[in-house]
Amino acid sequence: MRHRVFRSSLILAVAMVLTGSGLEVAHAQAAKGPSGLPLPRFVTLKSKRVNLRIGPGTDYATSWMYMKAGLPVEIVQEYDNWRQIRDADGTEGWVNQSLLSGSRAAIAAPWMKGKGKNVFVNMRRDALPSSTVTAKLEPGVLVHIKECNGNWCFAKTDGAEGWVAQSEIWGAYPGEAFK
Repeated sequence: MRHRVFRSSLILAVAMVLTGSGLEVAHAQAAKGPSGLPLPRFVTLKSKRVNLRIGPGTDYATSWMYMKAGLPVEIVQEYDNWRQIRDADGTEGWVNQSLLSGSRAAIAAPWMKGKGKNVFVNMRRDALPSSTVTAKLEPGVLVHIKECNGNWCFAKTDGAEGWVAQSEIWGAYPGEAFK
């Protein structure tokens, strides 16, 4: 009997996936936080002094302090008016939502820091791999993102602007498009 129940459940699950109902809908709902916004999602730090706490509230200890406004962080969880964030180094903790902004920024290839002197992320005039390079960004450089088309992001940094491959930045998901 147990074998039949398993087999019936398996057939039902496969049918639900193939018809686009059930499991797919549950996943779409699970991707939204209590705020109604998607989880995870990228935002930036609004203030130049932001305490990262070990839990969602001022009663929790501060584990880190960010000292630069505009840094990109990823919201991975929500609780009341607190957001659990992850930074480009993988550090996680909680911050009050009032210290976050919907503005977008990214860090050029933080995973390439310290890999050598001639490692750069090319910023291009157009969103094409053959387009003219307008700047060479060192890994770890902060850029402000204006839009992404799913493969490329239009970004600005001190004295330069252009298109950067989404695969070479931390601050936009692969395939994510926005203006």
